[in-house]
Amino acid sequence: MKSFLFRCYMALMKFLARFTTMEDNEIVILNGSGRSGSNGYLFYKYLQLNHPEYNVTLIEPWPSSHFGWKVWQKIGAARYIITTHQPFKVRKHQINVQFWHGVPLKRMGIMANNTKRRDNRRNEKLWHKYADIVCSSSDLYETLMSACMAIETTNYHKVGFPRLDALKNPVISKEQLLKDLFKVEDKDAQIGIYMPTFRYELNDPKIMERIKSGNFFAFDDFDIEKLNSALKERQQYLIVKLHPYEMRMFSNFKSKYSNIAFLNNDYLFDRDCDLYELLGDTDFLITDFSSIYFDYLHLNKPIVFVTNYLKQYEKTRGLLMGPYEDIIPGINVNSQRDLISNLDHLDNRQLRNLRLYWLNLTDQVNSDSYCDKIFDFMTKGY
Repeated sequence: MKSFLFRCYMALMKFLARFTTMEDNEIVILNGSGRSGSNGYLFYKYLQLNHPEYNVTLIEPWPSSHFGWKVWQKIGAARYIITTHQPFKVRKHQINVQFWHGVPLKRMGIMANNTKRRDNRRNEKLWHKYADIVCSSSDLYETLMSACMAIETTNYHKVGFPRLDALKNPVISKEQLLKDLFKVEDKDAQIGIYMPTFRYELNDPKIMERIKSGNFFAFDDFDIEKLNSALKERQQYLIVKLHPYEMRMFSNFKSKYSNIAFLNNDYLFDRDCDLYELLGDTDFLITDFSSIYFDYLHLNKPIVFVTNYLKQYEKTRGLLMGPYEDIIPGINVNSQRDLISNLDHLDNRQLRNLRLYWLNLTDQVNSDSYCDKIFDFMTKGY
């Protein structure tokens, strides 16, 4: 019922917004990605700094039923509507620029095991009706996205993604990040970051209970004291950045451990930055099935893949490529014991070569400024 009422609300506001006069220098960014690799937010910052001739409005979190009429007037007046999730616009002559929010590794849309045919059909119609420019990074990206959303090839344009510009230009130094999160100064420190995907959709109360109790890896043999000691011995520091849903339910939010810290959106909002503007400070990534691994390849730093519930995830939702062991350019662990035993040798020549191989597959644009390419295309080339 709530979903039906929300769709009615959106339809009414879209209709009313059409009566606003459209202005060629108005850009609206509908950001549904928070501060965790948000193409929308990072492009907003770029436009504010580099293109003052445009009036740019950031609307977040999108979508929502709490926006006032002035917000909808902005949407109706915009020549360009930029989205991070489903494409959207209120009138035919607006241009929708679709960023999306990651190179897909997990199945979604018509390819997913846990979606409904009715919803998939509705999403396909939205993409066909509203998505004018679908930003792309590679042939592989386009193949994966079209498999899930049935996007036509003429909609893709290889211009890259704004978040890739942020990776190599941290806005906070590594030294400051250590002070902020760990209260230490350590010139020889290695900083790792753990970013798992959205695990709630596994529909497994056991996993959620583990996370809620503090077992953020959901390992059978999890022992945070041993993990902290192992990190401390190696001068390694672990930042834990959980999905926002998991962070809200996490009962042991403030870590009392010297080498483990939790990062939430408050830290990022308070400093007006996105997570990707800090990733360049890290020395290795730990993840599972999150598409962040494709972006992290641009840093050419070690990646550790946690696979303790791989089979369950493949059954519940599914992956777009496999076997999983053949598509990951990093160490594969399924227990804390495996993780600790690999902390001393996270990288080698073979893994570096694999990372470059997958980088070339997922990024054929390879630009000094992806934001420049996107802006030039949408305002001059489309």
